[in-house]
Amino acid sequence: MLDEVIRGGTVIDGTGAPGVRADVGIRDGRVVVVGEVTEDAAVTTDASGCYVTPGFIDPHTHYDAQLLWDPAASPSTLHGVTSVVNGNCGFSLAPLRPGDADYLRRMMAQVEGMPLPALETGIDWEWETFADYLGRLEGNLGVNAGFMVGHCAIRRYVMGADATAREADAAELDAIRDELARALEAGGLGFSFTWSTSHTDGEGKPVASRWASADELEALCAETGRHDGTTLEGIVPGCLDQFADDEIELLARLSAAADRPMNWNVLTVDSKVPQRIPRQLAASDRAAELGGRVVALTMPVQVPMNMSLLHFCGLWLLPGWRDVLDRPVDERVAVLADPDVRRAMAAGAASPEAGVLLRLADWATYRIGDTFSDANAGLKGRIVGDVAAERGVDPFDALVDICVADGLRTVLWPNPPDDDDASWAMRAELWDDPRAMIGGSDAGAHLDRMCGAPYPTTWLRDCLHGRRLTSVENAVRLMTSSPAALFGLRDRGVLREGSVADVVVFDPDEVASGEAELVADLPGGSARLTAASHGVRRVLVNGVAVVADGALTGATPGVVLRSGVHTDTVTTR
Repeated sequence: MLDEVIRGGTVIDGTGAPGVRADVGIRDGRVVVVGEVTEDAAVTTDASGCYVTPGFIDPHTHYDAQLLWDPAASPSTLHGVTSVVNGNCGFSLAPLRPGDADYLRRMMAQVEGMPLPALETGIDWEWETFADYLGRLEGNLGVNAGFMVGHCAIRRYVMGADATAREADAAELDAIRDELARALEAGGLGFSFTWSTSHTDGEGKPVASRWASADELEALCAETGRHDGTTLEGIVPGCLDQFADDEIELLARLSAAADRPMNWNVLTVDSKVPQRIPRQLAASDRAAELGGRVVALTMPVQVPMNMSLLHFCGLWLLPGWRDVLDRPVDERVAVLADPDVRRAMAAGAASPEAGVLLRLADWATYRIGDTFSDANAGLKGRIVGDVAAERGVDPFDALVDICVADGLRTVLWPNPPDDDDASWAMRAELWDDPRAMIGGSDAGAHLDRMCGAPYPTTWLRDCLHGRRLTSVENAVRLMTSSPAALFGLRDRGVLREGSVADVVVFDPDEVASGEAELVADLPGGSARLTAASHGVRRVLVNGVAVVADGALTGATPGVVLRSGVHTDTVTTR
C-alpha cells in the first residue's frame, strides 16, 4: 500500500517541461509512481484542477534561530518551500564558546534584525560545536534545512574578542581552518563570509569576518573545496549596488580556489541603472575565466521593506544618517527638530555616495503605516506627499514631523521605484541567465521590516494572472531544480520516480500570498511580519504533510541537509 496518492493533478516536474496530467504515488518518503496509480493508499488527495510540483527551495534564509522555536520555518512552508539554506552572509549560530551567547545574540539582532527578546527567551544556547547545533535540530524540523558555516562565528570561536580587532596570525588561521573543517565534516553545507560595510555587531564594530584578509578568505575557501558536497556564499560591499574591480577579482578567485560555486545576494534590477546588471554579472564572467563559478541571487518579485527612524534599517546606511540616528531616542528627537540637521540628512540621502540607497530618498512617495499618537490620527495609509501638500511643507519635513510626533515609532513604507515595465522586462531576461538564480528572500531575518518568504506564491500568481513574463513551468524550474543543482541536493528539485517526496499541490486559480501582517507571536512577545498563503492545498516534506488546506499540520519530517550525505559535489570545472 502507498502512503499517499495525489490523483488527477497536472504534474509540473521541475525540469521546465510542460505539465502533464498524472497521479503521484508516494511510499517511504519517495515518489514511486508518476502516471496512473492503481495501488491503494493510506491517504488519497484529490488534486483535480491543481498543479503538483516539487517543493520549492529557498537558497538564502536566516532561519538559524527561528527553527529552534518554530520547526516549520513559517511562513515559508505555507508558500510551498520545503528546503531552506541558512547560515548565509557569514552568520551562523555555531561554533559557540561558553559565555559567548550574549555577544552572538546581539550581533544577530543588529545585522539580521532578529528581535533580541526572542533570541534571549526562545533559545537556551546550550551548544558549542557545529555538530552540537545540528544535532539540536535533527528530528525537530518541519522543513529540510541546510546550514552554511559562518565566518563570523568561527573567527570569534578561535580568536575571542580579537576577532573584531585585527587580522588573524598564522597560528590562528590554522585554527580557524581546522574549526571550519570540523564543521564541514559535521555536515555544514559550505562556507559563508561577509565584507559588507553594513554589517556591524552589537557593539557597533565591524563584524569578525570584515577583519579577515583576502588571503584568509582564500585559505578557508580552499579548505571548503576539500570536503564533499560543499558550496560557498559571500557578501562584499558592491553587492548592494555595483562591484569594484577588486571585488570582482576576489569573488572569482575564491570560487576558483575552492572549485566550488559561489553565490551572492542580491542583484537588484532597476531600468534607471541599466549598467548594474552587466557590471554585477562581470563577476561571473571573470570567475569562468579563472575556472570558478559565481552566481547572483535575484528576486522575481518586489519585497517591500518598511522603514523607521526608531529601529535600525536601510535609512541608517544613508550618508550622514547614522550620526543622527545612532543616539538615545530623546536626544534623537531633539536633534531631528533642528532644520540644519534635516537639510544635511536630506542632502546626504540624495548624494551620489548613497549609491543604490538613493531609491530610499523619494520621500513624497512614502506611504504611512502604523502611527501611535493623537497628532497622527487618520494618517495611516496616506502618502507623505499628499500630507506635505496639505501642510504646505517639504515632503521630508512632513515625514520627519510625523515620526517625531510618534516618538519615532511611525512605520514607513517606501514606494518601490523600480516597478516600471522596463525593469520587469530586464528581470524576465535575467531569470533565464545561467549567471543568476532566483533567491534572496532573507526569510527569518529583518522580521519586523520585511517579509520575503512568500515570494513563491507571489511569483506564481504573477506568472499565471499578472504580467505573465515567464511560463509557470519555467518559474517552477527556477525555484526547484535550478537551486537543487547549484547546491547538489540529491534527488530533490524534481518530481519523478525515485525522487524525495517534497511536493506542493496548489490551485492555479487561487494561488497567491496574503498581505503581510505584523503579528506578535515570537518568544518574548516580539513581533514579526508574516503572510498567509492562498491556494496552497498541500505541502509534503519527505512524504509527510506539513501543510494541509493552507494550515500547518505540526508534523516534523524535515531533515538536516548535510554536505556529502544529502548533497553531491558540484565543481566549477
